[in-house]
Amino acid sequence: MYIQNPAGKWMAAGAILAICAAGPAIAQSKKIPAFDISSIDRNLKPCADFDGFSNENWKKANPIPGTESKWGAFGILDKENKEVRIKGIITEIAKRSGLAKGTEEQQIADYYVSFLDTTTIEKRDITPLKPYLDKINAIRTLADWARVCGELQEIGVNTWAGFAVAADARDSKMNAVYGGQDGLSLGERSYYDRQDEATQKVREEFVKHIDKMFTMAGFKEKNPGKTILDFEMSIAKLQLTNVELRDPVKTYNKIGFGELSMLAPDFDWNTFAARQGIRTDTVILQNKAYLSNGNKVIKATPIETLKTYTRFQLLTTFAGYLPKRFDDENFHFFGTVVTGRKVQRPRIDRAIRSTDAVLGMPLGKLFVKKYFPESSKQKVSEMIENVRAVYGERIDKLSWMSATTKQMAHKKLAAFTYKIGYPDKWKDYSTIDIQKGRLVENIISAAKYHTNERTKKIGKAVDKSEWLMTPQTVNAYYYPLNNEVVFPAGILQPPFFNPDADDAVNYGGIIAVIGHEFTHGFDDQGSQFDAEGNLKNWWTADDRKNFEALAKKYIDYFSSLEPLPGFKINGALTIGENIADLGGLTLAYHALEKSLKGKPTPAPIDGFTWKQRFFLGWAQVWHANITDAGLRNQIQTDSHSPARYRINGPLPHMEEFADAWSCGADSKMVLPAAQRVVIW
Repeated sequence: MYIQNPAGKWMAAGAILAICAAGPAIAQSKKIPAFDISSIDRNLKPCADFDGFSNENWKKANPIPGTESKWGAFGILDKENKEVRIKGIITEIAKRSGLAKGTEEQQIADYYVSFLDTTTIEKRDITPLKPYLDKINAIRTLADWARVCGELQEIGVNTWAGFAVAADARDSKMNAVYGGQDGLSLGERSYYDRQDEATQKVREEFVKHIDKMFTMAGFKEKNPGKTILDFEMSIAKLQLTNVELRDPVKTYNKIGFGELSMLAPDFDWNTFAARQGIRTDTVILQNKAYLSNGNKVIKATPIETLKTYTRFQLLTTFAGYLPKRFDDENFHFFGTVVTGRKVQRPRIDRAIRSTDAVLGMPLGKLFVKKYFPESSKQKVSEMIENVRAVYGERIDKLSWMSATTKQMAHKKLAAFTYKIGYPDKWKDYSTIDIQKGRLVENIISAAKYHTNERTKKIGKAVDKSEWLMTPQTVNAYYYPLNNEVVFPAGILQPPFFNPDADDAVNYGGIIAVIGHEFTHGFDDQGSQFDAEGNLKNWWTADDRKNFEALAKKYIDYFSSLEPLPGFKINGALTIGENIADLGGLTLAYHALEKSLKGKPTPAPIDGFTWKQRFFLGWAQVWHANITDAGLRNQIQTDSHSPARYRINGPLPHMEEFADAWSCGADSKMVLPAAQRVVIW
């Protein structure tokens, strides 16, 4: 998955590249099968549809719960972590009395209680938002609007453009301010310019959703839904696509802060920044043209329209913390219409997840103490070093790369660092003011804390020990500006790694995942950063051309796949993750093969050879069901291919797969040698 770093959605250069990866297991209370053969549908052939063969019976036995838009290994483990493990921690703390103000236990207990206190939430209605609504109502000029937008940005409410803080992509040891496009309620430009029936229906429902939210809030605007959609359409067409955002060079435009007023003179950047605590001499822009063209739009937009838009941004940001009528309507649109979820999770489960979202690191400290054995760190370290060694061997064997570039690739590979389990040091969250009966104010206090934490970094050295995910997160990532891979404790469990499994299944899971994260350092984005994490070319011109030709071939391959009528995979958007999957699988297979040299050939298990079980391990990690709405949303917004295509997609390019399953040259899961893509 291509997810954004703390710099925000504007900075493709500093993106975290994540798979939802894995490591060794948290202690299990029961033995879990390495691969459950009841998942297999033997009516299907592995050489025709490997996902179907490996997982069809699992899919039939695991329909999507009404609370979810997709359901697979990641969602199941996430539910276990949050609704069992984290829930147990929170509910135990919530039973205590006399917790001292500002302690992590007091914050966790009182936030959890405030989320469950629906009586108080209903009684207070939208009055917690009144101070900010009054500020919006008082706007008379564009200067007023910029000031209020700055105050709202401080508490996590978006507007047409925004600031963020992260490592400078060309000087990765120092933090810098980034600025770029923002403000689309539907999250991505394609929702505003696609003309297919399904996307048009989403826009129609969006208008109805806004109208209903405004009516429930007692706002008096006429046709607010159309007003807001029209405004967002006008800025959406100026924005870079999610494919263009993947270009770290194109999106790196460093200017003096004062130049913002030349690009967009009708927006008061000084006040906007000051209200967020931002003080800087320079800013790295995602797209200069967006600001200059956007300035023309906001200048031509009536102030009342900007106020209507801003009211909705405030209301939609806090809808999940307001009375039931807002919460339900917010879920109806963003949950059901956009992703196909049928019902809300129970309030208590949402309280657990919300507490985890707001106070994730304090909870993570307790999570790892209870569930993550220190011995796991050593095991993952050994696995990472195994992958590093095999990657070096693969680099040496590349026919398309020169010796000069290979030398630099080895330098970058050797410089990879990694984090396992949890941070070595924990932040102090005691200044977040959490009170019972004040849910919205609790969210605001946490948001202000995080804004302040970011702004304090401006112009200072990057803290490379910082974690960008909580320990209980079911994910992992590669961060190019640190040249590091990170494996949180939360995902270090079956099916990703299973201590009771045979090596083949674990290599198809955990080792392929580790290889995936390593390969991100050499995908279309990561390959543009050097060993120190700086955006700097280390390739010869010919080698770069060879790499881009291979990547283009893989882009075209995935772009030909059509999960739903009219919705093909965006090969250019997903290329980084697709390269990482192919590289991770290749590295893992050869690491397994290397581990078996000089040893007796492992005996078949459940009738499958070690080669076959390796690929079954891969299929097991990604098995999933997904709603049509969720699938459309993923294709439009996600840098990952849908799960079925992550399983099947790389396999036709691997002669190792054809060999393992004795696939004939005419099999659907086999490509002619000339059409295969082998990058790493």
